[in-house]
Amino acid sequence: MPYDLILFGATGFTGKLVAQTLQGLVAAGEPLRWAMAGRDLVKLQEVRQSLGVPDTVPLLLADAFDEPALRVLVQQTRIVISTVGPYQRYGDALVNACAKLGTDYVDLCGEPNWMAQKIQQLSEPAKKSGARIVFSCGFDSVPFDLGVVFLQTEVRRHVGHVLSHVQGLMRVMKGGVSGGTIASAVATIEESVADPRVAAAMRDPFALTPGFRGPLQPDGDSAKYLDSVAQWSGPFVMAPINTKNVHRTNALLGHPWGADFQYEERMLTGAADMGRKRALKMVRGALWQQRALAWAPARWMLRKWILPKPGEGPSAAARESGHYEIWFLGQGLRATVKGDRDPGYGSTAKMIAQSALCLLNEADRSVTAGGVWTPGAAMGLLLLERLRRNAGLSFSFDAVWANSEQEFGQ
Repeated sequence: MPYDLILFGATGFTGKLVAQTLQGLVAAGEPLRWAMAGRDLVKLQEVRQSLGVPDTVPLLLADAFDEPALRVLVQQTRIVISTVGPYQRYGDALVNACAKLGTDYVDLCGEPNWMAQKIQQLSEPAKKSGARIVFSCGFDSVPFDLGVVFLQTEVRRHVGHVLSHVQGLMRVMKGGVSGGTIASAVATIEESVADPRVAAAMRDPFALTPGFRGPLQPDGDSAKYLDSVAQWSGPFVMAPINTKNVHRTNALLGHPWGADFQYEERMLTGAADMGRKRALKMVRGALWQQRALAWAPARWMLRKWILPKPGEGPSAAARESGHYEIWFLGQGLRATVKGDRDPGYGSTAKMIAQSALCLLNEADRSVTAGGVWTPGAAMGLLLLERLRRNAGLSFSFDAVWANSEQEFGQ
């Protein structure tokens, strides 16, 4: 086939960043035959020229709803990167074609209702064709998924067992999540309002593990003081998708962390002497936002005045000055994941590019066969090492707090 990789959605803001990342990797010596795809040839030409991508990189035309064109597209490549979301509105035809025709696929999806549907619909076709379908290869949920994999690996290596309880804590986040992530969240809320089954799936930490239900999980919607870190914490906006992916990774790997594994994800809000009011305010704000977004006029105002317009996003300076740090705790042990760019754009573009290349070049098909995967289960430490070398992420491990297990879930 003519291409190793096709980037679908190259004219969007995040798509441009992924194209820039791929071009930089090729310029640095990565052997990659790749093409850019979208529905508008003029815009594709403008992106290729503005990024300095050589004219030898082909431009391919296909609309997200044109099933015959997408089938032709995916048969020309070994893997597809899709940055066209919300996926529940624009993603069906492309991922269906990949699963049925044996083409590997990665995306940035953080829409658990759609992912749950696709897991049910595509697991068998993907197994049959050999396609590896990997959702959530950006900020949701690579640092969190791999953070837990890394922590459990290091705990087993140092202590000889794994943790049945893990706490994920967003410690620092400068730059925020992307407009695409917010748009996907709004689309999911609209689906939840229209269909009670979607609302139930959003509340279910095991919505992505069909046929398996683990134990009751800790409540992440309240303010809680954590003695282990001497800080207040509150809800983290991305926990509903990250927790589901972490549990799916455990299930896909055969429950190496136990069928009774619990995972809690929160955001730290400040030290003991200054954080309580902020934590409570965060909780009230998060709950108010959830209720407000169930109101159609609020969603209309969000789209009209707050969400970035197509092709818009933060400046290069803002992306480069962004960063984040996440802690993963259990039984006095800690893994720390850091990223050197803003999470929603700069870091995400590098993470999905490296995810695609890792799946393409390093994920052994005898281990990662056809099916619907998470990054942690499909690639695990192979991807972690790529991110360390090429994407500005760091992973470290230490032993610090003796009482973190006692307070978990309290």
